[in-house]
Order: sequence, then C-alpha cells, then structure tokens
Amino acid sequence: MKEQELNFEGIEREPMKTFAERAYLDYSMYVILDRALPHIGDGLKPVQRRIVYAMSELGLAAGSKHKKSARTVGDVIGKFHPHGDSACYEAMVHMAQDFAYRYPLVDGQGNWGSTDDPKSFAAMRYTESRLTNYAALLLQELGSGTVDWAPNFDGSLEEPTMLPARVPNLLLNGGSGIAVGMATDIPPHNLREVVAACVQLLEDPELSSRKLMGLIRGPDLPTGAEIITPRAELLQMYNTGSGSFKARATYVLEEDEIVIETLPFQVSGSKVLEQIANQMRQKKLPMVEDLRDESDHEKPTRLVIVPKNSRVDTPALMAHLFATTDLERNYRVNLNVIGLDGRPRVMGLKELLLEWLEFRKATVARRLRYRLEKLDARLHILDGLLIAYLNLDEVIRIVRTEEQPKPVLIRRFTLTESQAEAILETKLRNLARLEEMRIRAEQRQLAEERAEIDKILKSKARLSRLVRDELTQDAEEYGDERRTRLVEREAAQAIDQSELLPSEPTTVVLSRLGWVRAAKGHDIDPRSLSYKSGDEFQAAAKGKNLQQALFIDSTGRAYSIEAHQLPAARGYGEPLSGSVDPPDGATFAAVLIGDPEDRWLLASDAGYGFKVKLAVLQVRNRKGKSVLKVPENACVLPAQPITDPAALAVFVNNDGEVLALPVAQIEEMSSGKGQNLYGIPGKKSVDRDEFLVAMAVVAPGAELTVFSGASAPMKLKFDALKQFQDRKGQRRQRFSRAYKQVDRLEVAPG
Repeated sequence: MKEQELNFEGIEREPMKTFAERAYLDYSMYVILDRALPHIGDGLKPVQRRIVYAMSELGLAAGSKHKKSARTVGDVIGKFHPHGDSACYEAMVHMAQDFAYRYPLVDGQGNWGSTDDPKSFAAMRYTESRLTNYAALLLQELGSGTVDWAPNFDGSLEEPTMLPARVPNLLLNGGSGIAVGMATDIPPHNLREVVAACVQLLEDPELSSRKLMGLIRGPDLPTGAEIITPRAELLQMYNTGSGSFKARATYVLEEDEIVIETLPFQVSGSKVLEQIANQMRQKKLPMVEDLRDESDHEKPTRLVIVPKNSRVDTPALMAHLFATTDLERNYRVNLNVIGLDGRPRVMGLKELLLEWLEFRKATVARRLRYRLEKLDARLHILDGLLIAYLNLDEVIRIVRTEEQPKPVLIRRFTLTESQAEAILETKLRNLARLEEMRIRAEQRQLAEERAEIDKILKSKARLSRLVRDELTQDAEEYGDERRTRLVEREAAQAIDQSELLPSEPTTVVLSRLGWVRAAKGHDIDPRSLSYKSGDEFQAAAKGKNLQQALFIDSTGRAYSIEAHQLPAARGYGEPLSGSVDPPDGATFAAVLIGDPEDRWLLASDAGYGFKVKLAVLQVRNRKGKSVLKVPENACVLPAQPITDPAALAVFVNNDGEVLALPVAQIEEMSSGKGQNLYGIPGKKSVDRDEFLVAMAVVAPGAELTVFSGASAPMKLKFDALKQFQDRKGQRRQRFSRAYKQVDRLEVAPG
C-alpha cells in the first residue's frame, strides 16, 4: 500500500538539518549574549545586572538596613531572571566576596565564604545583604533617561537593558565566562589607574599602548600578591587582548620563619599547605620542619613555614615552592566582551577603553538631553505662572466665575494645557507678592543651566571635559591604592630531586612480566621477594636512589627512569609499561643502574654484545631508543656491570660450555649488534642449536657462584676462571661434568 503523505494545515515544515542548525545557533547566541559574556558598558552579565537592579528597587542602598538575601533572590528570579535560585544566589555571593571582586557590589552580613573555600557560604535564608557604596556608580543615573528599558520575561515589568556605569566596571572587577565556542577572562584593575588612562585618552585618543601602560601598569588583584610577568609580555597581552600573566605570593622572614602574607588571586591557603605537606610526606622537602596556618580575621593570610635550621637557603626553598605549588600561578587573559554593537569580540586595552568612553559620552549626552527636556518643561510652566501673577486679578475672577475655568484661561492668556493646569493647581498661599520674584529667579537659574547644557551638547570638547571631570571626581571618592605589586622576576624553578632527597643505596628488581620495584639497601635477595602468580625474578641491579635506572627490552631498546620514582619493594611493584612505551609485544630483559661513567656489558644469547657507558643509554622520552641490535630469534641477556677493567666476562651456553673473555678485549660501542663474544656460528643462531644461557663479569678478588639444577652451587675464585680463557681454539670446556645444564651465575664481591 502506498504511504499517504499527511498534510497538516498551518504547520510549518522544514528539513531537520535546517531546524537543528538554527536551533543550535539560537541557543549559542543566547548563551553568549545573555549568560556568559559581560557587556562593555557596565561590565555585567544579565544575572549580575538584575541582582543589582532588584536590590536598588528594594531600597537596599549602601546606607540602608541589610535584608535577608532570600528576599533579594526571590525578587530577582520572580521578576527578572526565571532561573535557579541557587545559581542566582551564587552569583550574588561572588559579587560580595572581597577576595573575588576588586570592588564588591554587595555588602553582606553572615558567612559569605572564605579564600580557602569560596563556596562555603551560608544559605540565603541566613545571610543578609545590601549594596555597597561603589554600586552607586552603576545606579546613580538610572532614573535620568540614560538607558533603554525592555519588558521582563513575562511582560509585567520593565528592566534596564544596561546600567549607566560612571566608571569602566568591566576592567575594574573583571570577569570570566565560558560560552559556546568562546570564553572570556578579564583580570581586575585599579580604579585610579584605569580612570587616569581614560582621562589621557579623552585628551589624546591617539595615545600609544606603551604610554597607556605607563598609567595602567597591569592587573590589580583583590588578594594582593605580586605579578612577575615582564613588562613586554604585559604590553603584548594588552595590545592583542589575549595572553597570560604570572602572579606570585609574597613572604617575609620573622626569626628564621617564612611567613606568607599574600596569595595569588583565587588560591586557597589550605590547599597550598596541603601541597607542601604532601611533599614533606614524600620526603621531597627535607629542609622544612613544620607548617602552621595562623590566618585569622585581622590577617586573612598568614601561612608559616619553619625551616629545619638557619642554614637553609630561603630563596631557593621558596623558588621550589613557587614552582611546585599554587604559590605561583599562571592566569589566562582574553578580553572578549560584548561591544556597543551587540556583538562579542576580543579587544585590546586601548580599543576597549575607547569604546567604553564612547558609551560614557553617549550616556552623559542622554542624561543632559533628559535634563534639558525637564528644564524646558519647567520653564514652560514658569512662563505660564508668570503670566498668571502679572494678571492675578483677572485669573482669580475667571476661576471664581467660570464653570470651566481651564479653557477660558487658555483662550484669555494664550496658554497651553499644562500651563493652565499648573495655574489651577497653585495653592492660595503661593499667591503672595514675593512669589513673582521667586519665579523670575528660578527662571534665570534654569535658563542659565539650560544654556550651559546646550553648549555642552553642541561641543564635543565640552562633553569630553565633563566626562573627564566626573571620572576624576569618582576616582578620588571611590579609588584606592594598588594592592598588587609588579616586579619582573624569572619564573620559579623547582629544586632538582637529587638535591632534595638523601642519597641511599637501592636495588632495582625487574620481574619476567615487566614489573619493577626498588628496595632500600644492597643486602636484599631479589629472588626471595614475592611475585605475582605466574611471574618470577628476571634481573636486578644495585645502585643509588638518585641515579638513573635503565631498562633494556627484548627488542634492544633502552629506557630511563629516576630510581627514586620507582615503587617500593613492599608490594609487587608496578608495570614498567606504565612509565615507558615499549613496542607491541616487547618484554623487559635487563636493568642497569650506576654513575653515568660506569660501563656495562650488553649481549644477546646469540653471543653478540659490547661494552657501553651508562651515559650513552640515558634517554628522556617514553619511547626510549634503540641500543642493542638483537639477531632474529635471539633474546637479550641480563646486563652485567663492569667494575674493573681487568675483569673477566664469563659466558655459558645451553650445553654447559664455558668461555672466559677479558673485558679489555670487548669492544666499547654506543649501539649496534656488537662483536661475536662466544663464537656461535651465525647460521645456528636461527635454528637455536646453540645459544647462551648466562653471563657474568667477575673482577679480580671476586667469586663466581654457579647454579645447576639440584647440584650444589659451585664457587670459583677469579684465578680459577682463567682456565676457561680461549687458548689455542679450545673453547668447549665445562665447569665440571655435573654442571652440564647451568641455570644461572652469581657474582659476590671479594
């Protein structure tokens, strides 16, 4: 049956692709414009603007009594912002935190959070709030016709689309937000510095960015601290509108104790102490004896670090802490704001200030025009009142005798409706003789004000001067000194772990399945350790915890790991593949450790190998590097340390045959297949008829122990091994008839 196409009358039809694209674009623009990015005019996001406006409507000015925060939040979400109350309250709390806002907009009573935990604030039913004095700079001109108004979400009320900010609040308090496809990160700045820059730009719009930075030296963080970023980088950041800067805590010395007095912006003191304590537990800070948090209401930040003794290098210690904790922090800057055209874009500092000044000039012009309209209306009324007082007897007669005096007054004295209404509403006590003089005086005063406003509106220079004077006045009243110092310093460097940890003997143990661990001391028997089911001992090497441990896999690649970073031997250890990236299918066969100048013997069971210096094997990347070329079907033997140039290298094949070779005769290489150490024919290495099962390097005075099945271990002194040296081609010797199958060789120092 053919499917019938349904036709719904009045229903718009369009492809799903078109609908989805439009819907997502609408959502994106909503997030950008109505939630995430601040507007250049007042520097506020919609929820912040609505909170401030709702508080002003509730009469919560700076001089009023505090009211429950729940009352404010209720008004905001009920009248203007139909979203979650918790999110609205959190935005309100943020505007009240003096460690989050350089110039807070909300003055709160109760628990409004702390630097250690900004979200530890009390519920809105417990806290009380009102606006701060600074908030008046955003609201002062709201009733003067300075901004546009729009219906609220249900059309029952009107709300301002913008607040008439008298100062560049966007730069002063900064802000951050993440929208769809874009984000903003604006640091706070100092009011006096920003106003000084605005004044200079009013006088010289072509002012260079370098001169502008002479006025705005950099961000001014609420918590103080110091900015260590070079001036050139800050200049680049302000030129492009994007970049970053570093802020660092400040400290003083008090009787050999280090006292941290300020922290970078948005850094928790308790978290810093936790980071330092964690390093102390890991024995990475042996020069620190104790930590204390002495912060209180008078001193919000006072963290005390107690060095072990007076010989501790304090600058080096603090540089390490700056590099490894949040005592030094990097801040991203992205001056992405909604411009006067309603579109988001990234602006440089100069462009941003110039555009804000355009906003301010337009706001002041609207305020003046609004005042001009009020003056014209009042002067018009005064003209009518003056006519009435000059003809007072006639006006009184008309009012007394006429049933409808208003139209008669309009016809008799050529008045307007508003003038006639004002005359009729005049009180009897205002009919005194002196009232005429008062009207004329008010006329002169208003006429002078009108003329002055008219001059300002007709002159861009006069308008700029008015804006300049108001900015300067506001800066004097609400401004304060800079809190954040700008000191050019190099980024802190952490102290090398080798300088922090005590040097201790260690034994690195490698299992057949590639699990690694490091045991303290050299007396441990690695074969006696416990291994996972199906796993067993593979190789071990003795060295120190501050040395590099090197590993060779079955393909001949070498990898480096700091020995102190290896797990302890209390458990099974950890898979080595978690720290390095070997090729697929590769297993780990050998471990080496020692000083960079130490030499080790590397060999495959095909009988090829060479001496190598440890420094050559060290590598920093996880993928390692190829060192030993392993013939086909061959395996890598556990590497052996060469402690004496007069030592003998002892090799045993699968038939129990032994060869002792002076290490001086072994070629030293950095990589490759190496020389034929045992003389196994190359063609047999493929068939695996003959291969090496063990090798050892025995120094003069040392003793070699041979293990073979159930036979008792055989111990051989160094001199006894010389009989197994190659003499006249006689290479096929055995330790004894009972040792036809050798399991392993062990060397004990003399």
